[in-house]
Amino acid sequence: MSVVHRATGIVLYFGTLLVALWLISAATSEDLFNQVNWFFGSWFGRLVLFGYTWTLLHHMLGGIRHLIWDTITGLEKHTATKMAWATLIGSVTLTLLVWVAAFVLG
Repeated sequence: MSVVHRATGIVLYFGTLLVALWLISAATSEDLFNQVNWFFGSWFGRLVLFGYTWTLLHHMLGGIRHLIWDTITGLEKHTATKMAWATLIGSVTLTLLVWVAAFVLG
C-alpha cells in the first residue's frame, strides 16, 4: 500500500493540472471552456475523472492511515493489514458514492 500511496500522490499532480486547465479555460474564453467541458463529458474524460476521484480519495485515506501511524497506533502487522484493506475498500466505496451522488444530483 505504501507504493500505491506514493503512486497516487504522483498521479494527483497530473490530475490537478486538469483541474487547473478547467479553471483557466473558464477564465479565458467560452469556446475553450466548452471544449474542455466536452472532453470531460466524453466517455474517456469521465473515465479520467473517475480515476482522479479514486486517486484523490485513496491518497486521502492513506494519509489518514499514516497520521494514525504517527501516533504510534496500529503498527502491528495484523492491524496494519486491516488498515490497508480498509483504505482500499473505503476509497472504492467513497468513489462510487461520490459518482452516484453526482449523477443523482446532477
